[in-house]
Amino acid sequence: MADNKPESKTNTAKRRVKNPETFREKALKASEAGETTTRRRRVASATGSGIKKTTGPFGRVLKKIFGIKPFRILGKILVPTYFRNSWKELRKVEWPNWQESRRLTFAVLMFALAFGITIALVDFGLDKLFKNILIK
Repeated sequence: MADNKPESKTNTAKRRVKNPETFREKALKASEAGETTTRRRRVASATGSGIKKTTGPFGRVLKKIFGIKPFRILGKILVPTYFRNSWKELRKVEWPNWQESRRLTFAVLMFALAFGITIALVDFGLDKLFKNILIK
């Protein structure tokens, strides 16, 4: 008696593994989902919202009287353009999660170890070679 089992696609089809997302793809997906606003709020709250809250009435009065935003003007005077632009770029960075950080750190350590061993072996070999040539 022959097996009358229908062949399934899982047995005959090759398994395809999707490439992991890059940081750029993750950032684009997060910006489409609206997650960047919450991140920006967290960064703003951690860096300077306390100052604005304590001096808020003073800033509102200056804005109503003179039509200026005192903290922007003060920031442009006190903080050089380089640091302002650096901060803007830093806010755009999508930092890796803990698991990815560990994986990348491990890769760097393994590369450094392999490179160090290679350099040590080449140094040892050249040392022996030159000692044998110069001493003999």
